[in-house]
Amino acid sequence: MANTFLLAQGVKIGASLAEPDRVGEAKAAIEKAKRSSVDLLLPVDAIVGERIDGPGHPVAFDEIGEADAIFDIGPKTIERFKNVISGAKTVFWNGPMGVFEQPQFANGTRAVAEAVASSGAFSVVGGGDSVAAVEQMGLAARISHISTGGGASLEFVEGKQLPGIAVLLEEEAV
Repeated sequence: MANTFLLAQGVKIGASLAEPDRVGEAKAAIEKAKRSSVDLLLPVDAIVGERIDGPGHPVAFDEIGEADAIFDIGPKTIERFKNVISGAKTVFWNGPMGVFEQPQFANGTRAVAEAVASSGAFSVVGGGDSVAAVEQMGLAARISHISTGGGASLEFVEGKQLPGIAVLLEEEAV
């Protein structure tokens, strides 16, 4: 998801996966955050590689080559995210920072997972990949709540009506 926001900021992302058709929505979200004085935390550097099963190396965004793909957040981003997490009272995390299944691209997800687990904040980790990451890293017991319903969790927090909950509420009213 971050790559789409990077595109919206004019960052050349090389061969990275993104959703170019959603750049307009990303730009709108960035502008709304600015107008609302909300600090929208996006990566400031990355770990890139030419292949998901190959080596990676850290780069600033202006150093991403055409054949490079972003596979993880970089060291400056990790420090930035850790600093924010350490002062948080609540953390809602959905989605790994990179391709954590590949050891060379797992550092960002590991660092964020460790920061969340150590933060003392009420923490919610949502989504199958995020849950798999914190379990793989042995940190699940230090997370306040874990849910495999990542997208549904986000929609619930956003205030949208979820079909499964709506049915339960209808049954309760009967």
